Amino acid sequence: MNLEEFQKDLTKKCLGIDENWGRIFSFIDFGNVTYWFGEDDRDEEGNVLELGYKVWIDIQKLYDFSSIFSERTRFYYGFNPKDTGSTGFIFIAKKIFGKTKVSTKEIQYIKHHLKDGELIKDNKFVNSDSEGLFIYIPKCNFDVEISVDAIKLADYYDTFCIFSGDSDFIQLVNFLKGKGKKVILIKAGFVQHKLYDSADLVINAQDIKKYICRITQKSSRS
Repeated sequence: MNLEEFQKDLTKKCLGIDENWGRIFSFIDFGNVTYWFGEDDRDEEGNVLELGYKVWIDIQKLYDFSSIFSERTRFYYGFNPKDTGSTGFIFIAKKIFGKTKVSTKEIQYIKHHLKDGELIKDNKFVNSDSEGLFIYIPKCNFDVEISVDAIKLADYYDTFCIFSGDSDFIQLVNFLKGKGKKVILIKAGFVQHKLYDSADLVINAQDIKKYICRITQKSSRS
């Protein structure tokens, strides 16, 4: 057994994933995943981060991690066509995951008028019109796309693995369980108990931080 095989074997044992799970297909809801460590102030060893640094999800490491136990991994994330950083990110994702394994669509921006007392961290995003102050909230859910793909591909996998804590997947998970599929839920923070209880295995994002993240300096935009 070479070093790479040893690391994969060790990772599987630590996560509780072995050959009994059969063929595993993973579906990454990156719109949910990208916020997993947004408020995290510690590295994978539990050490407090230096001022000006943050925990950042590395999608190459995310793909490599998923590939340890998954026969196939699909990636879902929206983009802003007017933002070169956004379109560039999707380009990189397609290079890493494969063009046919990345599902994307344009982000929609919904006008939200602020209520009395509603606070915004950065006032530069606040606009105004005849009805008062408002912000644009980005919206680009992929629960429908993930559900359709998961059902279409169901004959090819034994275990459905979802990287997300979105409660919108409860119905999909219950449907797949009814078809005899096993379910692995990889999530961060609180999730509705119905989704949590329906999964055969729940993995906390903090337990895989060292596999999918890197520590990087905050940009001026952050």
